[in-house]
Amino acid sequence: MFRIASYRIEQSVAVNISQKGSLRNRNLIYKELIRAVNMHREAMRFSDSSISRFKVMFSFMIAVGVISASLNLYRISQILSFGYDVKKLLFPLMRVIIFPFYMFIGNYVAQKIIDHNNVVFATTYNIRWYATSLNVQKMILFLLQRSTKVFSLNIAGLFVGSLEGAATLSSSAISYFTVLHSMQT
Repeated sequence: MFRIASYRIEQSVAVNISQKGSLRNRNLIYKELIRAVNMHREAMRFSDSSISRFKVMFSFMIAVGVISASLNLYRISQILSFGYDVKKLLFPLMRVIIFPFYMFIGNYVAQKIIDHNNVVFATTYNIRWYATSLNVQKMILFLLQRSTKVFSLNIAGLFVGSLEGAATLSSSAISYFTVLHSMQT
């Protein structure tokens, strides 16, 4: 939906710019920009509502994932320090491999949504706004001001879904493992 909004913004000005000055042309630009703004708003609302519906589940998955990764890393270190047993090592190793996989996939999707929102800003910035009427320029300025606000997928006010968030989760899991491992000695 973000891509559709950016396409509509681009086309609203690009197609109508060749027919300068007419009142009908300005009304068409207004209507197209309004449709694009509504599409962008709906895309943001849909993203936020889908996150808010599943925030309890996502919060639970984050907590369980970090704890599980830390404990399984600790278990692997225990197995390796007391003797190498492939059967005992297999399940904790699989869990440690699966954790980063689902964590990075979820955060990658969130990062893509954020990137698509940023494309709307870039498209609005790159259109030929200077060739439009003053009222259309004001409307485009409003779009640019709105797009400068950071759009993120916030989970329960504690975690922002992005690749940076994935790195934070990995770092947390390794930190907790380090604490567990240091308490062993």
